[in-house]
Formats: sequence, structure tokens, C-alpha cells
Amino acid sequence: MTKLKVTTIGSSAGIILPKEVLARLKVAKGDSLFLTESPEGYRITPYDPEFEADMTLARGVMRNRRNLLRALAK
Repeated sequence: MTKLKVTTIGSSAGIILPKEVLARLKVAKGDSLFLTESPEGYRITPYDPEFEADMTLARGVMRNRRNLLRALAK
């Protein structure tokens, strides 16, 4: 477990993520992180859950309509 401290950043509050945490999340300065609520508390992740849901739907359409998509691509 990594302890994070809330600090002042400009006129806002924020947390500083150590290099090790950034490396494990595979993110760098300027990347977006998403805070999601779960039954256990909050999770910080680089993956957008809404985008993942959209991609799951898109994969289903591509799988079910493969022949139509191939014809449109010609």
C-alpha cells in the first residue's frame, strides 16, 4: 500500500503520485486517470470504463456483422 498526502496545487487540492506508482499504472505527465467508485471504495485507473463499454459493444457489432463490414470496406 502506498500512502498519499493531499496537498495544495495552485488554488486546488491534489495528490502527488510517486514514480513507482506512475510506472505501475503505465502513465506519464499529461495522461488522464479515472477515479471510479467500487464497493470496496475508490479506484484510480488509466482505463476509461465508459470507453471500455463502448468498445465491448463495438466488438460485438464487428463480430456479428463481419461480412457486411468487409463488403463496405471494398
